[in-house]
Amino acid sequence: MTSFLPKDILDGLDAARRLARSRRSRMRVRMGERTYPVLRFWDGGLALAAEDAPKLRGLVDVYDGARHLAQCLIVASGQEGDEMVYEFKRATMAAERPPVDFARSDEAPAGLLPRL
Repeated sequence: MTSFLPKDILDGLDAARRLARSRRSRMRVRMGERTYPVLRFWDGGLALAAEDAPKLRGLVDVYDGARHLAQCLIVASGQEGDEMVYEFKRATMAAERPPVDFARSDEAPAGLLPRL
């Protein structure tokens, strides 16, 4: 069975599909003061909407909502359909605590009580 839809209807469906995909994702990339919604994210890179994102290159921050996930050094690798694909040269996951240079004991006190 073959079906034919006019070009304006197909364009409208594609635009609605892109909008739903960007709304579904809470992930954002921030470079300077600008933020861009992430369409796809994987271990080696990420994809943004081609019409929104310029050819980004350099250090960006990746957020999931308000939570900082990683700081990444990216380079644009190419365009696939309506997505601009970026690869990570370096990806450093953000930690909630600063790194320590010693081994923490499992039985270490949580805090000190003052003398009364």
